[in-house]
Amino acid sequence: MRAAVIGSGAWGTALALVLLENGHEVTLWSHTQSECDALRRNRENPMLKGVPLPEALELTTDLACVKGCQVIVLVTPSFAVRDTARKLAALADPGTPVVLASKGIEKGSSLLLHQVAEQEMGGRCPVVVLSGPSHAEEVGRQVPTAVVVASEDRQVAVLVQDLFMNQRLRIYTSPDIVGVEIGAAMKNVIALCAGCCDGMGYGDNTKAMLMTRGLTEIARLGVAMGARKETFAGLAGVGDLIVTCTSMHSRNRRAGILLGQGKSIRQAMDEMGGAVVEGYYAAASAKELADKAGVEMPITFGAYEVLYEGKDPHEVLRRLMARQRKDELETEESWI
Repeated sequence: MRAAVIGSGAWGTALALVLLENGHEVTLWSHTQSECDALRRNRENPMLKGVPLPEALELTTDLACVKGCQVIVLVTPSFAVRDTARKLAALADPGTPVVLASKGIEKGSSLLLHQVAEQEMGGRCPVVVLSGPSHAEEVGRQVPTAVVVASEDRQVAVLVQDLFMNQRLRIYTSPDIVGVEIGAAMKNVIALCAGCCDGMGYGDNTKAMLMTRGLTEIARLGVAMGARKETFAGLAGVGDLIVTCTSMHSRNRRAGILLGQGKSIRQAMDEMGGAVVEGYYAAASAKELADKAGVEMPITFGAYEVLYEGKDPHEVLRRLMARQRKDELETEESWI
């Protein structure tokens, strides 16, 4: 089967290698000619050091590579999804599944990325979301990993499951595309917070608190938007949250550590060497979504204050700890 992977960052490259290993004909698209030339010359992505790019992997900057493909994998940064999907709509064969592996919420519209892609594709191609606890660095090295593909169309989800699944990458399917997307976007915000606590010198207790209560906030927002609560106990929820909050592969956690050490968000992002910190953008969109839905998200709102209002993270944490007492299950009926 012919496949095109749109976006030659670490994650796009890792997914291209999975498809290639599974016997498919794969083309990897780069945004710039210089990036494409470097990949072709070195046969290695600098974000996946030590992972060779086989000669069979085609490299290009021409989006027309999607013509005649049976699957398209979209792996651009969140801010580029709309423009890229618009261009793909004019090039892709009708009915070609578009596997969205980007994570985030669109700035300005606060739309989930599958909604953005569907708007631009205009029903021309079905959109499937792929997410879960999956550092590109480890998938590229063939470390055993499991992710989920979500679509309201089970037949399309199973097709994508079969394309990617092998002995080292296990794929589960889900009909809850909204829940999977919310988990994918929001875990980056909580990972920034977890990293910030590391940078401030706090311990495992604090991180566990933030991750657990952060997951509660994510599920609360997701359910308000029509997601299934059980999704957040799965790979795209708690699974992705664990891996993103605890690993130094996570750029969101690394940026959070710098914030906790007293750097501004701009300084932190500069020190990331140009890598996109999706949690920064997701925090603003999540606050807007929560405000619209009337959902309480104190950790997320605290992250927004640190990231966009320059608040001291020590003070924000003190305020979170001093909030009014509550039942963990949030309803008095749990005692009955």
